[in-house]
Amino acid sequence: MSAPIPFPPAAEVRREVRIPLRFSDGFEADARVSTFRHLADGAEHLLLRFDGPGEAEVPLVRLHSECLTGDVFGSQRCDCGPQLREAVERLSLEGGALLYLRQEGRGIGLYAKLDAYALQDQGLDTYEANAALGHGEDERDYTAAAQMLQAVGIRRVRLLTNNPDKVAQLEALGVDVEETVPTGVHLTAANARYLQAKRDHTGHLLNLPAA
Repeated sequence: MSAPIPFPPAAEVRREVRIPLRFSDGFEADARVSTFRHLADGAEHLLLRFDGPGEAEVPLVRLHSECLTGDVFGSQRCDCGPQLREAVERLSLEGGALLYLRQEGRGIGLYAKLDAYALQDQGLDTYEANAALGHGEDERDYTAAAQMLQAVGIRRVRLLTNNPDKVAQLEALGVDVEETVPTGVHLTAANARYLQAKRDHTGHLLNLPAA
């Protein structure tokens, strides 16, 4: 049994600024972007608020881990870029918040993630590759995410995710996850093994076709 997660200390918003967003396919949205003080891991995470047609009592929230290769360069080895694009559209229509978390490569960093890609090319899956490099299979900790939500007054969420670990960590950190809303399945020939590993290894809720 894992040790209980300590309740996170309080963080505070240091600045909020409006940023108009535009994706490569032409989709546009407006976000209010908040930065923070006193986050537990000291990283520069962002919270993007989207104003929907009405203020939902329990907002839709997406925790999105930074993926330079997928979010910026459109890498097809993962589903991160399409998930980010999907989340922004859903949040801009409904309202809610996206937390952009600086957790490249499941928390191991960009260079190590690319090293893990090389091991995946030799047959390891994404979790095995991380472990082979001496890292945890998934080193992401969502303490800062809980702090950010609490700093902007969000303590109950509908979480846009297929990852049960995000739900479990937020609940343990004092954020009530009232509903899990699945993301789409962004399957390509290049990311099929990656998505299968997420489903089979860590219980991601992904409805994938039979091999």
